[in-house]
Amino acid sequence: MAVVLAASACSSGSDGKPAAASAKPVAATTAAPADPSSAPATTAAPSPTDLPTTAVPSATPSESSASKSASAKPSTSKPTSAKPSTSKPATTKPPAKPAGNLDPRCMTGRAMCVDKTTRKLTWVVDGVPQYSFEVRFGSAELPTREGAFSVFQKSRDHVSTLYHTSMPFAMFFSGGQAVHYSPDFAKNGYNGASHGCVNVRNKALITQLFDTVRIGDKVIVYRS
Repeated sequence: MAVVLAASACSSGSDGKPAAASAKPVAATTAAPADPSSAPATTAAPSPTDLPTTAVPSATPSESSASKSASAKPSTSKPTSAKPSTSKPATTKPPAKPAGNLDPRCMTGRAMCVDKTTRKLTWVVDGVPQYSFEVRFGSAELPTREGAFSVFQKSRDHVSTLYHTSMPFAMFFSGGQAVHYSPDFAKNGYNGASHGCVNVRNKALITQLFDTVRIGDKVIVYRS
């Protein structure tokens, strides 16, 4: 049963250093004769292996001095200096523009975005267009109001209390103005006008929209 809260005004409307090895010399010994009549013992020649050895220096003084001199020279390479960064500071990107001709007010929440310039109604949810269809508006004498509104009443089988004409699937947003199906728009197109309402001629889509829209959803009427 339809409940009428407002008078309808439309008709269709992410290092160790190696140590030098040395051996201590072995002293030659003379053996004492065991008997005076016996011949004196000869002195034993030292074994080649008993001779003292002298370690060969690893480097001559001149070589050592040259090495020290070479290491004492200061480095001729220039010190590196840190270059200032040439990268540009990050900048915040501006918010994305609405798709097509959608008004920015339609980009949040649930909204019937009604563009009087393109004569299209687009159902938008959280900034994502769902579908669009053609609409018709009021005449110069009875214009469709522009601005931000919200649905305050729905009436599936509404009849205008002023013009006594059929306004099926009416969704009221401003006084007696509503978005609704118009048999006249379906038949005559833009040759006519509403009494201020937003007329729809696609019955299948207006039926789907009517069942989707909730009380409180936005209605934005503007010119792109």
